[in-house]
Amino acid sequence: MAGKGRRDNSDGINIGARSFLIAIGIIFILMVATYVLTLVIPGGEYARIVDESGHTVIDTDAGFHYVEGGIPFWKWLLSPFLVLGAEGSGTIIAVLIFLLVIGGVFNSLTACGMMNYMLGKIVDRFGDVKYRLMAVLIFFFMALGSLVGSFEEVIPMAPIVVALAVALGWDSVTGIGMSLLATGCGFAAGIANPFTIGVAQSLAGLPMFSGMWLRALSFILIYALLLWFVRRHALKIEKPAGEVEAGIEYKQDGRMDKGLKVFAVILGIGIAIVLSSGFIRALQDYTMIIVALMFLSAGIASVLISGTSLKELGRTFLNGIIAIAPSILMILMASSIKYTMVEGRILDTILFRAAGMAGSMSKAGVVLFIYAICLVMNFFISSGSAKAFLLIPIIAPLAQLFGINMQLAIVAFAFGDGFSNVIYPTNAGLLITLGLSDVSYGEWFRYSWKFQTLNLILTSAILMFGLAVGY
Repeated sequence: MAGKGRRDNSDGINIGARSFLIAIGIIFILMVATYVLTLVIPGGEYARIVDESGHTVIDTDAGFHYVEGGIPFWKWLLSPFLVLGAEGSGTIIAVLIFLLVIGGVFNSLTACGMMNYMLGKIVDRFGDVKYRLMAVLIFFFMALGSLVGSFEEVIPMAPIVVALAVALGWDSVTGIGMSLLATGCGFAAGIANPFTIGVAQSLAGLPMFSGMWLRALSFILIYALLLWFVRRHALKIEKPAGEVEAGIEYKQDGRMDKGLKVFAVILGIGIAIVLSSGFIRALQDYTMIIVALMFLSAGIASVLISGTSLKELGRTFLNGIIAIAPSILMILMASSIKYTMVEGRILDTILFRAAGMAGSMSKAGVVLFIYAICLVMNFFISSGSAKAFLLIPIIAPLAQLFGINMQLAIVAFAFGDGFSNVIYPTNAGLLITLGLSDVSYGEWFRYSWKFQTLNLILTSAILMFGLAVGY
């Protein structure tokens, strides 16, 4: 770490002790707060049914009823480990394996010199038009999130963009803003996001991806805001050109060029497959696995081509896994918060009481209230599709009762689901990216809360515009 928000790319994977301890501390406080909630909020649950597609959804006709709640203290204490045997644990395990693959590959790429060579090559070519490159990268990552619902799948690319940002004279948070933050914004704009818009519209009985014009307008406006925000910060903190160039060594190397070409081709195939998942629904459940396999293949092939021996590859790969392993505890602790609420049977109670608050609101108030409910629930349930199955059966009758077009309610749902993924400390993708970039959660929060505030104002205005024009 070469200063605040800076990253020394010669040392491979590095999870800073300070960043790790701050994240662990914040998550533990949230775990304690959640346990306290199970002691003061009564247990309750909605009746659930299996719909025609085989998905479990809330039965609004049967409604809600109170039940015995609470969770034993020992169970809460062991919840970070018990979560591995709970419903939905397959996704958590997949994320953990994904994390270890990323750690191993990045450490090997750095140790063989491939990362620094790649960064030097990019800076040599685009250093004079770096703000144009910034605009293109932000658009690319937003498009990945908005068109195919990528989020966790971009994690392997985020540290590359972070390292590139530092090499161009910016800092690590600028790199995260250009990659993961952009992806989260695109995910929320949801032009054709199958995991939020697609699932929600199907549950509401609407044609999939219909009403696209307002979401496309949202994409454009949010892109403009994000580009302005990231560029403004970069201009404020960028290093002088001479100082940046002094830290970059680039000399063309045929073997490294060949390794980079192989890396780009294999990873490009993986990205193409992920993009095609927007049209081939059978691929949507396997995009994270596909990216992990392609990234692993690309990393191994390019490192071997660079001249690294198989033995050295194995050693650096293992060292990368060991270095990234502490992040596993952060992810398990963050996942245990939802587990505690489900086991304590307070999640449905919170949702029931929140929905009951809408009774005396205006149409505009209800639209913003739907947005707020989704923002709150996203703290506990980061999966967009899981949240759709939970919330849409409640949001749909609420929208009908107040005469609100269901298309607008779904946009409010998508906004509430997506943007907060890149600020909530309960989101595994954010924790992994911050760990790989050696950026503390506190540093990231201080950088991104201003954007989140501006974006909240912008997206609320978009919802009010949609209501005014009868969207």
